[in-house]
Amino acid sequence: MDRHLNRREAVAAALLRLAPRLPEFEAGAILDRALASPSLRGAAPETAAWLCLVAYGRHVFTDYDALLDDGYDRDSARHFVLDDLNAALGAWGVRRLISEEETDRETDGEG
Repeated sequence: MDRHLNRREAVAAALLRLAPRLPEFEAGAILDRALASPSLRGAAPETAAWLCLVAYGRHVFTDYDALLDDGYDRDSARHFVLDDLNAALGAWGVRRLISEEETDRETDGEG
């Protein structure tokens, strides 16, 4: 239990550093996702926070899922939502934005 709390605190602190203007309810959802993801259990807190922040922004604040539903492949859908994703990240105070090259090599497993 103590280890879980320490992990939660570490990922929460990383998320706050990455996105200082992220609303509390969004931060809670992202944090829960980071802690529940089996593929991120061994990841550094910064890595887990970043990957979940990007995945959350992509799924919640862009048309990514609709594009996938319309038959676009993952890389194409990521290309078309890049500007909207970066706008969401910027609004949250994120300094590191996603580049086209990063969308091509992402391996977060979170879509």
